[in-house]
Amino acid sequence: MPRYLIYAAAQHESFKRAELAALAELEGVPVDLADCREETPFCYVDLVDDAAAARLVRRSILARAVYAVWAAGPTMDAVRAELRAKPELCVPFRDASFRFDVVSYQGSSSRAQQRELMESFGFMDLQGPIRMKGADHVFAIFEDFHFLEKSHAPAAKRLRSAAFGRLVAESDRAAVDKYDLKKRAYIGTTSFDAELSLVCANIAQVAPGKLVYDPFVGTGSFLVAASHFGGTAIGSDIDGRQIRGKKNATIAGNYAQYGLGAFFQDIFACDFTHNPLRPSLRLDAIICDPPYGVREGLKVLGARNPQKLSEMLATVDSGDKSHLLPDYIPPKKPYHFDALLIDLVEFSAVHLVDNGRMCCWIPVSNDDYRDVDIPTHPDLEIVANCVQVFSKWSRRLVAYRRKPRAETAGAEVAPAAGFSRPQTAAILGTEQFRDKYFRGFRPADGPAAPGAGPGAG
Repeated sequence: MPRYLIYAAAQHESFKRAELAALAELEGVPVDLADCREETPFCYVDLVDDAAAARLVRRSILARAVYAVWAAGPTMDAVRAELRAKPELCVPFRDASFRFDVVSYQGSSSRAQQRELMESFGFMDLQGPIRMKGADHVFAIFEDFHFLEKSHAPAAKRLRSAAFGRLVAESDRAAVDKYDLKKRAYIGTTSFDAELSLVCANIAQVAPGKLVYDPFVGTGSFLVAASHFGGTAIGSDIDGRQIRGKKNATIAGNYAQYGLGAFFQDIFACDFTHNPLRPSLRLDAIICDPPYGVREGLKVLGARNPQKLSEMLATVDSGDKSHLLPDYIPPKKPYHFDALLIDLVEFSAVHLVDNGRMCCWIPVSNDDYRDVDIPTHPDLEIVANCVQVFSKWSRRLVAYRRKPRAETAGAEVAPAAGFSRPQTAAILGTEQFRDKYFRGFRPADGPAAPGAGPGAG
């Protein structure tokens, strides 16, 4: 099969393969991504034809473009030698306008050096005019250098590999700028980065006609990203103030800003741990960033003291029930993030359609993280576990696929079908991520108190 080079952005490297794998499955493009490595933005793949290559990257966020590889090798001389042996490749493009690009990774060249490099391919005998804008065809020279320490002299840089290719299609990376939070009308302290929101929607395989739900909707970052790809969006949040917004600064206003109003279904206030959605409701995708206690407190409806809760719900002097008054604010109590994750996994097993996906963000301490700490469910398969590293902590995007119900036992019985839920006391006895965060991830003086330090993110 023809060889192609996917040129990716040099950031969020661990998300690259997960996004491409999800898009390949969604677009029905068979591809082996074994060469998609984190240490380089150049990924070589074998695809059926240009049309398949274009479908694979057309809505990608982390890929920049895909090129048909005409030659590749360990040195630029090897690339030129291979091209000289294939003069027939240039024939269909000989009279069309064109331009050359030089794409270098972990190395740079001056304009004079780039010009000299491009002129070294003059033997291709392309007769058409050179156009820097609006060219019929774009050809690229790729240089992948070994990373060298600053102590090395510039002349010491070593080429790891080189290639020459023709641009086949560009990706949807321009959407990152379009949805930049700095340009958005309504944002808050928990608004999620536009680029990674779009990547989440791709890994969740959101597509036109699919119903997408965010149970911790906040200001709607994930819903907007999902609707960019045609997903019909619904969301909920325990904080009704964020849902209502202020005047024109609302989630609906963000949808209007981007012309996506047709994809906005509804949002409602609820405690996710007491979700009102009927068990028979099926969702195509769930995308969320559960609160974990750094920017916002993690709370659910209720009160630590049952007697205090009874007092809050008591009849007031007017004879009305306090919870029926217009200014009533429901009482809330702290909740543990680990328990919330288990609730989310159980909810997903019940409400996702067969092969539907749930993508959620999980914060972890870099020193303490273990794969076994990620919650699992017999009816769900983990298909991606990507990491965004900060200094002493990271957040992981974990993607689950709902196994077909015909292959799982008891799928329609109960949320916890086949699932061994940890005891509540055991969960509350563990230390919260927020406690580690505010302690600077230093060793604790003693064990965390049960239920201490609730919060959200």
